[in-house]
Amino acid sequence: MTEPRLPADLEPPRMETLARLPVFLALESKRAILAGGTAQAAWKGELLSAAGAAVEVFAEAPTDEMVALAAKPPRGAIAIKRRRWTASDFAGAAVAVGAFADDEEAAAFSAAARAVGVPVNVIDKPAFCDFAFGAIVNRSPLVIGISTDGAAPVFGMAVRAKIEAMIPTGFARWAATAQRWRRAVFSAGLSFAGRRRFWQGFASEAVRHPDREPTQSDFDKFLAEAHESATAGEGAVTLVGAGPGDPELLTLRAVRALQSADIILVDDLVAPAILDFARREAKKMLVGKTGHGPSCKQEEINALMVNLAKAGKRVVRLKSGDPMIFGRASEEIAACREAGIPVEVVPGISAAQGAASRLGISLTNRARARRVQFVTGHGSDGRLPDDIDWASLADPSATTVVYMPARTLAAFATAATAHGLDAATPAIAVANATRADETVVAAPIAELAARLTAADLGRPVIVMIGRVFAERAAGTAAIAASADATGRVAAGGGSSPDRANRSS
Repeated sequence: MTEPRLPADLEPPRMETLARLPVFLALESKRAILAGGTAQAAWKGELLSAAGAAVEVFAEAPTDEMVALAAKPPRGAIAIKRRRWTASDFAGAAVAVGAFADDEEAAAFSAAARAVGVPVNVIDKPAFCDFAFGAIVNRSPLVIGISTDGAAPVFGMAVRAKIEAMIPTGFARWAATAQRWRRAVFSAGLSFAGRRRFWQGFASEAVRHPDREPTQSDFDKFLAEAHESATAGEGAVTLVGAGPGDPELLTLRAVRALQSADIILVDDLVAPAILDFARREAKKMLVGKTGHGPSCKQEEINALMVNLAKAGKRVVRLKSGDPMIFGRASEEIAACREAGIPVEVVPGISAAQGAASRLGISLTNRARARRVQFVTGHGSDGRLPDDIDWASLADPSATTVVYMPARTLAAFATAATAHGLDAATPAIAVANATRADETVVAAPIAELAARLTAADLGRPVIVMIGRVFAERAAGTAAIAASADATGRVAAGGGSSPDRANRSS
């Protein structure tokens, strides 16, 4: 008998420690002090001017590059004063930046700025800095800053190049349009939820069509949808596949759903790192269903989803793997439709796909398999289902993936071999597929249950059976035999599983 439990609030993880607090300064028409006339100083002057600051450069002998920049600044004016800085120059300044080869001069400049409360940066001398300049991805007014806390600037630039390739240049137009529309949206009489719905529609369209110009018809469409949502007074439910565990396997659509949710109902098997992609303000609730452990009743989960959506909430039901594969999705979809609640499904990478990708084994290797079949290892009563098509499992051209088999694998293997499945058919069990602590156990199907018992993985696994795993099983047997010969593994092989995608 499964122990019942009620849905419970999931305590969100605290922010991890930050080496630097990313802050974006508003410098429009504010004074910025820049000491030094070098090429490095000129680059910082260009950044400050581009941000709208009125830059005062103190340099007795400015370089030609600095002079040319002052003659044609990108935005804010740049005035060159051909003298050394003095303490009185810092009065009323918003920021101060210095370029000095000498530590004594750098220390004096930093002390003078701090004495009057002006944040200071001395180029390439972190000991004298209150803030740092990072690498920048500029889609202004969308700006992305990247910092490595000075540890590896070249790495920061590599990250910047990666992000540059991912962020369309057209996002600058959409971000600029958002600035123009913001006041109109605020004046449109929408509630907070309605305004968020407007901007969700805006963001979704920008992601789909980044290179086109936003138009007034777009504004009217987003506004109408926001008003319609507010008038309906009801939210919606989205079933989202979280994938097998590795956060990088999340789909873009899944990320958008997590970032637009009001409430996220989370399964026990979802990797905690997945929630890092969710909107921080979203409420997270654990509605776990674990095999043979404390579980929320499905009817309670259905009722909770419906009631939250009727209260106007955008609900995400976050499920491990793909919600349409042994995820009870049909029951939750039916409950929403019966209540008239809009419901959609965002598919995810299944545990089988994730495990196969890490193993580097095609489930449909054309020389060995003609089809793939998914089978559940237990029924609603927790026992081995009595309606499994055993003849299909015995088909040597099939690859079979068994979900939730931990308690019934021995009975499953006995029944399958009794109905014609070759007892020597290669089989692989994978726990925590795609995660850092992924564990693999390989053996002929007739021996796999005993190997799993000896390994005592203590967590959900999937089992994959078929000729496509022949090389992997043979390799594992060779490793186990070698280990036995040296005494490093207990008799029977596989009693101590290796971590991180290595076989026992």
